[in-house]
Amino acid sequence: MLEILNLQIDFASAGRRLRAVDGVSFSIAAGETFCLVGESGCGKSATALSIARLLPEPPAHYAGGHILLDGVDVLRASQRRLRDIRGGVAGYVFQEPGASLNPVFRAGAQIKEMLQLHRPAAATDAEVARLLRSVGIPAPESLLNHYPHQLSGGMQQRVLIAMALAAQPKLLIADEPTTALDVTIQAQILDLLKDLRQRLGMSLLLITHNLGIVGDIAGRVAVMYAGQIVEMAPARALLRRPLHPYTQALIASVPKLGAPEGRLRSIPGNVPALDAMPGGCRFHPRCPAAQADCRVNKPELLQVEPTRWVRCPYWASPSLSS
Repeated sequence: MLEILNLQIDFASAGRRLRAVDGVSFSIAAGETFCLVGESGCGKSATALSIARLLPEPPAHYAGGHILLDGVDVLRASQRRLRDIRGGVAGYVFQEPGASLNPVFRAGAQIKEMLQLHRPAAATDAEVARLLRSVGIPAPESLLNHYPHQLSGGMQQRVLIAMALAAQPKLLIADEPTTALDVTIQAQILDLLKDLRQRLGMSLLLITHNLGIVGDIAGRVAVMYAGQIVEMAPARALLRRPLHPYTQALIASVPKLGAPEGRLRSIPGNVPALDAMPGGCRFHPRCPAAQADCRVNKPELLQVEPTRWVRCPYWASPSLSS
């Protein structure tokens, strides 16, 4: 369904180009759920937006690589072809639903606009109501004339999901879809996404910073750090035995139910700025197991098992595997 090969994305800043996505490669099969995980600033959203070439050019510049979406090379597609791809092949659900919906248009009208663009024969109130009902909104006819501010955060997110489904995409890209929602609504939205993927047979790319939600929804996971994939594996294998020190630190920072009281684990420091990338391994300034050569040598993404890749030459050392 989707194959990204050696994707490189630069952003123009103060007369120079800064690399935000550096050599990212992964694929998603038809009907598969794939998760991209990492802290804010790791390049997850830039990668996701590039799939339908939604990053504004400039300041963004696609410096290299290929994005093959349903057989089309997106980076070389015409604007007319891209209009068909956006929504029709790849649908997006963004974080902060209150900011994604247009506040001056009614919810029903915003969904109907998607239908008019991609399925004009189906642009009816009945189809809008059916879409709203499919995402778990009861009595949807009563919500067609509501403005976004009249809806709760969970309802707003369901409207966004209905908009994304209106054009019947083959790939649904959900970028931090639960960030602004409380825990109960988060669980409902994740269950909804999982149910829709199974019911409609589409692929799902979930962007998140929370490894705690990955095990129940994803088939495979890629962990990003500073614009690069540092580990990629089946979800359960990665959660059971993380190999990269960054993945281990992310998992250790997830609060454990029933754990003894004390300070929560955290990762010291911050993701480096684009204009201040460290030499060698990009994680070494924050890595508790860094070696002397980690400051100099740039690690490659190594295939260490048939379905596992890790960007660390010391992944099997006792200090990391213990």
